[in-house]
Amino acid sequence: MPQPETTTRPSATAAGGPGRAPGAAGLAAAHRRRVDALLRRSPAQPLFRARAARRLAVLAYHGIDDPQAFAAQMERLRRTASPVTVGEVERAVAEGRPLPPRSVLVTFDDGDRSVVTEGLPVLARHGVPGVAFVVAGLVGGDQPFWWREAEFLARHGGTARSLPPGTGPGAAVRRMKAMPDPDRRRSLAEMRVSASRRAPRQEQLSVEDLHTLRGAGVRIGNHTAGHPCLDRCDDQTLRAEVTEAHRALERWLGEAPTAFAYPNGGTDPRADRVLRDLGYRLGFLFDHRHDALLPRDPLRISRLRVNSSTSRDRFDTILSGLHPAVHRLRGGR
Repeated sequence: MPQPETTTRPSATAAGGPGRAPGAAGLAAAHRRRVDALLRRSPAQPLFRARAARRLAVLAYHGIDDPQAFAAQMERLRRTASPVTVGEVERAVAEGRPLPPRSVLVTFDDGDRSVVTEGLPVLARHGVPGVAFVVAGLVGGDQPFWWREAEFLARHGGTARSLPPGTGPGAAVRRMKAMPDPDRRRSLAEMRVSASRRAPRQEQLSVEDLHTLRGAGVRIGNHTAGHPCLDRCDDQTLRAEVTEAHRALERWLGEAPTAFAYPNGGTDPRADRVLRDLGYRLGFLFDHRHDALLPRDPLRISRLRVNSSTSRDRFDTILSGLHPAVHRLRGGR
């Protein structure tokens, strides 16, 4: 039987991934830094930066692993951009009035507690608003995010019939995200039984934390009840994932959420219909693109992928749109 693990906050996956030699990981990181520096100093960067001034940049963070770097990023936004609230985006859409040039919206997916403990003081200090999309089914508990649990279990011998023998932790999570949702849930249950250790508990946001965030200028949005890939769910599960989270957030906060972020960015026309029925005004993707200052489809607004430890060089080229353009040219999604 699996042995219980002591309570800890799961750490991020190492840059090189499980089983990769530290030397190889270090070389890959150094290569990325060189490429990022070259891109930032590229003659194309000023051209992209000028174009980006006429676009909306929605930054998609998760947890805050490097508060100092995150503070530098927010200070840079305050100096060079126009941070906006999700309410301002909603009003722009409702009134058909574009947002100001260089508008940036800061968002956080999943609801990692570090957004409260590490991110909120930084946002308050720099006067940057934001929106946190939370997995409502985890609020008030200590169940880890399912993908962190699956990665841990795979690293400790967890197997499932749907996973080929020898599947590594990262590959296991990628395969599970692509499965029909019942298969994903069944695979996770099998991994829990077969792994040598149970995954560590993870303290999740409390209802009080949600109120703290909202009181400090961070709106709370819906990120489903359990973070499945909606395009892998049947009709009943999809509706339940959105509506149950919606009702819980409305009960806790006394007001209905009006912004939604698709888990893993996976959109589905069925989800659009549910969101419209519930009165949602905005929906956010995870596609590493800018959007228009007046978004054409308010339920499918593009976002730029970033994290708190993103280097200064890469952060600048993400904001300009040069990094996303190169990412697409290289076949990234």
